[in-house]
Amino acid sequence: MARLLLLCAASGLLLAAVAAIPPPEEAARMARYVLHSCDWGALATLSAQEGLRGRPFANIFSLSDGPPGPCGGSGVPYLYLTDMEISVQDLEVNSNASLTVSLAQTPYCRKHRYDPQNPLCAHIIFVGSIVKVNDSEAGLAKKALFSRHPEMESWPKDHNWFFAKFNITNIWVLDYFGGLKIVTPEEYYSVKP
Repeated sequence: MARLLLLCAASGLLLAAVAAIPPPEEAARMARYVLHSCDWGALATLSAQEGLRGRPFANIFSLSDGPPGPCGGSGVPYLYLTDMEISVQDLEVNSNASLTVSLAQTPYCRKHRYDPQNPLCAHIIFVGSIVKVNDSEAGLAKKALFSRHPEMESWPKDHNWFFAKFNITNIWVLDYFGGLKIVTPEEYYSVKP
């Protein structure tokens, strides 16, 4: 019974955290909040595949900036990748990419009946590059990803999985009417969601 009460309390905290989004005038906080609220995003690369070479190619990837909960995460989008994946093959030729995350995957937009394309259903577009993490950062990436995606730990070892991060150079926030807001990486990393 105590375990059930603890689980209910934790669920309530998570739902409360989803409901209390930052105000539109705090674009950097909104960017951090949305990333931390999301478990996956759309990663766009320039294709290196025959027949698609040089064309945009988007794919869904699981991600995490830290364990779930109100602590806020690091703001760094971590990914678990294999060279066998088609988008990773694109990244081996050109590591530049964009990553879009949206509150559409959370209960927030459904609760308010916001269509995913409605600006009030906030989404963030990150531009930068994908880089493998070094050994000193691998433990952090592993904890961030496996805490949200425990299935990853059992994925086939012969696929040579590795931890990577999205190295952010540009950030666009769409969370209200009136167009995109530009947030610098310095502003983004200096706030907590």
